[in-house]
Amino acid sequence: MGKTKQDVVCEFRTAEILEAARKMFARKGFNGTTVDEIAEAAGLAKGTVYLYFPSKRDIYLAALKQGLAGLIEATRRAVSAAETPAAKLRAFVGTRLQFAEDNRDLAPILQAEFANLVLPHVGRGFRNLYLEQVRTLQLILEEALELGEIRAVRADVAAMMIYDMTRSLVMQRRMGWSKASLEEDLELLLGLIWNGLGARGAKTGADASTNAASGGNGNTCA
Repeated sequence: MGKTKQDVVCEFRTAEILEAARKMFARKGFNGTTVDEIAEAAGLAKGTVYLYFPSKRDIYLAALKQGLAGLIEATRRAVSAAETPAAKLRAFVGTRLQFAEDNRDLAPILQAEFANLVLPHVGRGFRNLYLEQVRTLQLILEEALELGEIRAVRADVAAMMIYDMTRSLVMQRRMGWSKASLEEDLELLLGLIWNGLGARGAKTGADASTNAASGGNGNTCA
């Protein structure tokens, strides 16, 4: 069935509110942002905002989930298109770096919530999304283990470490602490990962990155 006019208006208003909210939360944080400011940024009355979202927390979580959905889908497509473990890892890390570059209003929101995973307001659903992404990395590492491309490691723990390293690099770039290009930072991180995980005789460092590029058709952030 097609969408009704009311459905279209609802989607449009929701998108307006979330876009304004992302900008305000990115600029002032959750505590520093008010619903009045979100409404003003969206060009709507405060009462209209409350018709769509009961509270500021609901707006915040909706903006967060919307951003995560986009990031997860982009990552899924990139990893699925890669053929080798090295290419898949490159796709995973590269996609997240590029997503943060292209969505600077979302990056601080995502960073803040990942730093607060233990807090009750984050919710089980959000933690599950985090674990789902870590699981993607774990499967990549398990495949690399089966192929003898890395030494014996606990794939689940290593996956979380790689995830946190990627998140840390995103933060460094957002804060302006890294003056390197995205590609240079990506190569550095992949080199650290593969040198840390590499089995004897396996490609590591720059060689692993080169192998990843060929396996992933050279597309850093597909």
